[in-house]
Amino acid sequence: MTKRFSALAVSAAIAGGLLFASVPAHAAGSAHSGAVLAKATITCNRSQMRQQIAALKEKAAKLKQLGEPEAARKALSDAAALQRKLDACIKAEDNQSKPFPG
Repeated sequence: MTKRFSALAVSAAIAGGLLFASVPAHAAGSAHSGAVLAKATITCNRSQMRQQIAALKEKAAKLKQLGEPEAARKALSDAAALQRKLDACIKAEDNQSKPFPG
């Protein structure tokens, strides 16, 4: 009788452990899928991003004229980062319409 009870307790503990371990993994998988769907629906405002890039470049030129090279480099760096983001967004939009990008 005690052997059966011990075996039953061990079996219940193992089943409970498997259930406890599998539920967070399943929840994380569905959240990841939702994140992919949300990411696919994002569109970028190309004209607004281009205006921001141009404004940052103008700001860098003014700062350079005023003798602030570090601030000018920072503004150019921000403009380059925004340009990379715009390029990535355009590429993602182009590949999104294709069933098999490549």
